[in-house]
Amino acid sequence: MPFSIMSLREKEYFMKISTEIDSIALHVGEEKAVELVAKAGFDAWDFSMFQMCEKKNGVLVPTDHPTAQGDYLAFARKLKQIGLDNGIVCNQAHAPFPSSPKSVYWLKRAIECTAEAGGSICIIHPMNNGTPKDNAQMYFELLPFAKEHNVKIATENMWNWSRLRRHSTFAACATPESFNAHLDAVNDEFFVACLDIGHAEMKGSNTTAVEMVKALGKRLKALHIHDNDKLNDSHQIPFSMDIEFQPIVKALNEIGYDGYFTLEASSYLENKASDDLLDGIVQLKNSARKLSTMFDEQN
Repeated sequence: MPFSIMSLREKEYFMKISTEIDSIALHVGEEKAVELVAKAGFDAWDFSMFQMCEKKNGVLVPTDHPTAQGDYLAFARKLKQIGLDNGIVCNQAHAPFPSSPKSVYWLKRAIECTAEAGGSICIIHPMNNGTPKDNAQMYFELLPFAKEHNVKIATENMWNWSRLRRHSTFAACATPESFNAHLDAVNDEFFVACLDIGHAEMKGSNTTAVEMVKALGKRLKALHIHDNDKLNDSHQIPFSMDIEFQPIVKALNEIGYDGYFTLEASSYLENKASDDLLDGIVQLKNSARKLSTMFDEQN
């Protein structure tokens, strides 16, 4: 029988919380993942479509995942209904990557799946080494399709890695200047920003999450929240490593951020046994709720 474990008290929070489902689906599949996210107490789920394709020679090719099959829209609708039956919604989605003009077919499919699942934003990575103009051309090809489906496209701050320096180096949208240049190059209300907190805090990014939040302002409509050691892209549960979240939450409050607090702590559940999976998701929820409480208390 469908139910949600969310208490009335949790539903009263202003800032809603969500999490990616890919790391859970690798254990139990997407259908059960959405149910467990609801049972743990999240308000929403992020439709992670990384399993749709795999990378071969820098290009996306389909897998045998349901999102890559002919009935992919029915699968997305099924996930939406499971969420609704359990009291939660899909707030956003993440297209497979790496992105490129050669992958537009699959990126459009991700936009379709986002719409069918009920999400309003689909995060589509920029090409790491593309200029704002290069990436704009790819997004221009996708935008009319996204508008038809009433889905906004969000670009994200990326990183490259220097083996010599042993830390991250510049990539598309990695700095406030680059991120805003990408947004300016497209200049469309259906093209917004998703800030990856962990990426912004990596050594070599030449910025901080606080600086990025303030620079993006009202253009910031989505988040990927996770923790790291300020060197590696660890994607760990918030408050477990070295990122200081209080000033980041304060900055989000100052710009009037009105999206969800969405976790992308995808490495946290990697080594969890099936019996411990729900407990792990509850711990993720607790960390996200701690962040949302910090935000709410400033209002």
